[in-house]
Amino acid sequence: NGIITNCKELRTLLESKGYPFESETDTETIAKLVKYMSDTLGDKVSFREIVEATVARLEGAFALIFKSRLFPDQAIATRRGSPLLIGVRATVALARASIPILVDTPPSSPDSPRRAKNKERASLHRTPSWENVLEDRDTKAEFFLASDASAVVEHTRRVLYLEDDDVAVMDCGSLLIHRVKHTHVTERPIMTLDYDMQEIMKGKFSHFMLKEIFEQPESVVNTMRGRVDFKNRTVRLGGIMEYIDVIRRARRLLFVACGTSYNAAVAVRPFLEEVSELPVIVDIASDFLDRGCPLFRDDVCVFVSQSGETADTLSALRYCKAKGALVVGITNSVGSTISRETQCGIHINAGPE
Repeated sequence: NGIITNCKELRTLLESKGYPFESETDTETIAKLVKYMSDTLGDKVSFREIVEATVARLEGAFALIFKSRLFPDQAIATRRGSPLLIGVRATVALARASIPILVDTPPSSPDSPRRAKNKERASLHRTPSWENVLEDRDTKAEFFLASDASAVVEHTRRVLYLEDDDVAVMDCGSLLIHRVKHTHVTERPIMTLDYDMQEIMKGKFSHFMLKEIFEQPESVVNTMRGRVDFKNRTVRLGGIMEYIDVIRRARRLLFVACGTSYNAAVAVRPFLEEVSELPVIVDIASDFLDRGCPLFRDDVCVFVSQSGETADTLSALRYCKAKGALVVGITNSVGSTISRETQCGIHINAGPE
């Protein structure tokens, strides 16, 4: 799933190397590139290394799953800018609540870069108990891969969200997560979904759009439940309370969103300016990025997205985060990229889309 922005250049390269094409899709370009990398690297490399070499040459936003008849027991998944999660199902208890991340060990002699450069391959730093996610080593786990949790909830409620450039290797019921580049995060937690099966079924309705229309009153009540005190006329949003003093000291509030989320931010702007006595700026994410909007450390940037995976909104979030502004997320999807990358936020709790 996704778009490969340098597809044309890769296709030209592969055609010049003698790899014929049968379609105009970027999906075929990825498959042919994997074949090219396999032929180039030879038989001594692993499936994971072939995939990593392939992904390193891709530009764009994508979520990919690889299978090969040369490695029949393995499946490899990776993502960049597009959501991807792994559902874990087993009949026994999990051995751990998270999966450690393996990275290439840095050179042991930092003062001799030439020696490090000549090393054939960096060794993997292994964390204990990565081979199997289960307490019972003789029992194998079952994995489900999807872009949204609602696709796997009927099979399992335990999921693991991959981050950009994670490479997940599933081999005979074992799971390994590898990264070429080092990160301060050392593991990916296995989360438990709080979905009700009835929420993702059509029920008595002929299609999901109709179901969502008729569920709007209930969704509004769910959004307010536990937050609005009608008796005392107060609202408490627990997700931002830790940063409420920072928000009150802000120079301005910036709302960044796309589509109907942008329309919602425009609608609420006059009310927010009245109650907060702060200037509220509302921007479309793509326009915000194109202008390179100047930011200050005492700005508070709020990112609104139903799915929590809107590409332009995510890019704007990372831009603001790099500038040192406080980033706040408003999303309907627990576990989404926006909910994970913001410092605080509010979940709408309107139910799955």
